[in-house]
Amino acid sequence: MEKNAVFEYVKPEEIEKRSFEIITEELKDKGIVLTGDTASVIKRVIHTSADFSYAESLFFSENAVSKARDLIRNGAHIVTDTNMALSGINKKRLAMYGGEVHCFMADEDVAHEAKERGVTRATVSMEHAAKLDKRIIFAIGNAPTALITLNQLIEDKVFIPDFIIGVPVGFVNVVYSKELIINGNVPYIVNRGRKGGSNIAAAICNALLYGM
Repeated sequence: MEKNAVFEYVKPEEIEKRSFEIITEELKDKGIVLTGDTASVIKRVIHTSADFSYAESLFFSENAVSKARDLIRNGAHIVTDTNMALSGINKKRLAMYGGEVHCFMADEDVAHEAKERGVTRATVSMEHAAKLDKRIIFAIGNAPTALITLNQLIEDKVFIPDFIIGVPVGFVNVVYSKELIINGNVPYIVNRGRKGGSNIAAAICNALLYGM
């Protein structure tokens, strides 16, 4: 047991509220005071990961949070690159605004096409998503090739995403893929560096949904 471990009784329905209070207190101790609409997103990511480095590594394009919430209010759909992210996003809340969550990674036709072409499933999944007749928020937490593909579609003027959440985790092309999105013209929330994951992508989506 850790030396400073102390039991704190908290009613079940108050655990999340207390967790966010602790996050706010510890950020303040670190000299970090979050303000504006990005604060709720950063705190929920920290709540999900217990990693305070996200307070400094999450980057937002101008008015990113308000733009994403406007998209949701107008029925935007969310496309993820993992079923884990899909399962973690509050689909009932999104449905209140007419949206749905999609993940094409496990589709047989995606797997077949990826094998035939010698590319990743993430690449084919993004291409399939681009054919949806919907406004789309992409929530990428695992595959840097998904971000690279989206960037290529943008450069080729084939498809322009409405919003990109770019938080893939890992070592190969992860940092590079995120910088592509930061240097592009599509509204984004991106975590610079190697950290991220499907749980982080879902947490960002839920922070956007819960703040509406």
